[in-house]
Amino acid sequence: MLYYFLVPLIREYRFLNVFTYISFRAVGAAVTALILSFVVGPIILRALRRQAVHQVVREGTPESHAAKSTTPTMGGLIILTCTLISVILWARIDLDRPYVLIALFVTLWMGVIGLLDDYLKLRQKREGKKNRGLVERYKLTGQIVVGVALGWYLWKNPISSLPGASTSLPFFKYLIVVPATAGLAWLYVVFTTFILTGTSNAVNITDGLDGLAAGLSAIAFGTFAIFAYIMGRVDASRYLGVFYLADAGELTIFCLAVSGALVGFLWYNTHPAQVFMGDTGSLALGGGLGAVAILLKSEFVLAFVGAVFAAETVSVILQRYVFKYRRKRYGLEYAQKHRVFRRAPLHHHFEVKGWDEAQVVVRFWIIGVLCAFVALSTLKLR
Repeated sequence: MLYYFLVPLIREYRFLNVFTYISFRAVGAAVTALILSFVVGPIILRALRRQAVHQVVREGTPESHAAKSTTPTMGGLIILTCTLISVILWARIDLDRPYVLIALFVTLWMGVIGLLDDYLKLRQKREGKKNRGLVERYKLTGQIVVGVALGWYLWKNPISSLPGASTSLPFFKYLIVVPATAGLAWLYVVFTTFILTGTSNAVNITDGLDGLAAGLSAIAFGTFAIFAYIMGRVDASRYLGVFYLADAGELTIFCLAVSGALVGFLWYNTHPAQVFMGDTGSLALGGGLGAVAILLKSEFVLAFVGAVFAAETVSVILQRYVFKYRRKRYGLEYAQKHRVFRRAPLHHHFEVKGWDEAQVVVRFWIIGVLCAFVALSTLKLR
């Protein structure tokens, strides 16, 4: 919005030329989202407390988490509100440059699914029913629908010079995989659906400790902001041997707006948390992260950027299926005594081992930073 209002005035006021720079607007978006979190945060927090919107503690979590049942949830509304306002103010949003529009749409779509899930859990809790939230198949259906829609849209309506149904591989210079060449473009739709669904659920699984998912997501979005900026510049992309994606630089603004909102949210979410993001925030963040990776043709880079999210998800899958196998083969008592992890997801395993909650969070953040460095190294190691 600011771009369209102020850029026409450059002839009269030369200093407004800074608004033509993505780097300036991206930093402005991050700072705006951060400051907004201090304005919007207390308002939303008071409303959640007034409505007694309390956290529903997941089954299987350590007993030390019982006290969190009185902590407000749905704090993802703070993240979404600050991100949306900041992006509208600083990004160039129009149908000819759909990168930001698509990322916003997917993020809000996933956020609505999470909001509905949180609301149903709270209503079921008040009615004395089991806290199942949104039926799993309905939640998955909503995630699959947006994944299929995004994959189909990019396949049929390429928004860059590259084929719509395509992706690139890290560590390879100017290498792109195009399933359409073998008449298998429909596999790209399956691929994007898997990325979106998997990433949103991975962030949701990771959201189990104060500040854990928020900090890791801020690191991940900050990393992709660098990728978006480089891929949106002809000179930088040519120098590093990556594909140039015209107008993809606007995603830098989206990514840093999310990072700014997340840093602001950590003010309330750091241990001991005053509010949790809930599925409203975690599903939205995972969806937004997956959408950015897909739009930048960097889905495989996401494996490095989101390695901690992936490890958390794998820990749950391993725990569940190994337990089922051992219960069927050796009996319930044997299966209970021989679990892969003491508790799943992975962050609870380390809690049960004796790590303090804050230790787990900060150490996972450190691993997230290391993973970000590995991801960034793929830009040069080609």
